[in-house]
Amino acid sequence: MRLVPLLLAAFLALPAAAGEVPHRPVHTYSIVARDPVTGDLGVAVQSHWFSVGSSVPWAEAGVGAIATQSFTEPTYGALGLALMKGGKSAPEALKALLAADADREVRQVAMVDAQGRAAAHTGAKCIQAAGHEVGEGFTVEANLMDQATVWPAMAKAYRTATGDLADRLLAALRAAQAEGGDIRGRQSAALLIVKGRASGQPWNDRLFDLRVEDSPDPLAELGRLVQLRRAYRRMDEGDGLVTAGKWTEAMTAYEAAARLAPGIWEMPFWQAVALASSGRREEALPLFKRVFAAEPFWKRLVPRLAAVDQLPKDPALLKAIEAQ
Repeated sequence: MRLVPLLLAAFLALPAAAGEVPHRPVHTYSIVARDPVTGDLGVAVQSHWFSVGSSVPWAEAGVGAIATQSFTEPTYGALGLALMKGGKSAPEALKALLAADADREVRQVAMVDAQGRAAAHTGAKCIQAAGHEVGEGFTVEANLMDQATVWPAMAKAYRTATGDLADRLLAALRAAQAEGGDIRGRQSAALLIVKGRASGQPWNDRLFDLRVEDSPDPLAELGRLVQLRRAYRRMDEGDGLVTAGKWTEAMTAYEAAARLAPGIWEMPFWQAVALASSGRREEALPLFKRVFAAEPFWKRLVPRLAAVDQLPKDPALLKAIEAQ
């Protein structure tokens, strides 16, 4: 029951402890949202500031998601999640932290909790154009924008976009950029999505955790990384299905991964390894042949895998693979 007072006391103590290190302005636009179908929670952001993903987005599975920007105070992320985990709604958590912050007027903060309750704050001293819009299960917010149409365009894009949560968050960022985005231009972007329910394994609860630290077109690069992340998730799915002996489903997952990431030859290589290790030699050999033709160095890995039981120690099989 004493969690909230203790957290606020810690928050109040921060300015004195951190007073020698000025907080840098991270003028940017972001979206914080909960997927109404899956319950997944996410934050997406772009800024003309190096490594925006290291400070603005925060999320915890089964708890909530937060964006803290403008003259950024990272403790809004850490303490906001702690307050929501302790039972506060997103609006309650944000209200409590703002009340304890003497510099609230230079902050821009947005939160959504695991029930989809959302809240946002744009301080009166955020650099214009600055503002936010709170919708059902999401918020959009921006400051130092080229024009005040940025965040309404983000809200409209999110509401009308199709696809999963990552698709819809990216749609909002692209809409912001189409309206002019940050008046200074663009530099970095990030996407963080966690599961709606915690599994007890935080490393498995982060569905997307992607950053573009410095790029002339961070949104294009972020979109590419999202595609790659999907591909590798399908590879992981295929590996799990192989372990379960579900070969038809595994092949479907592997083929989907290859379509998502053409030219990433490691994917068909490990697919071939899985097939060969499970006695499906005739299916494995054509895959090895394609990989070796594109990137011959993979052939050198074959005996090394056999040496550590990642391929069968079958001389005939190994010879057939290396002959491809």
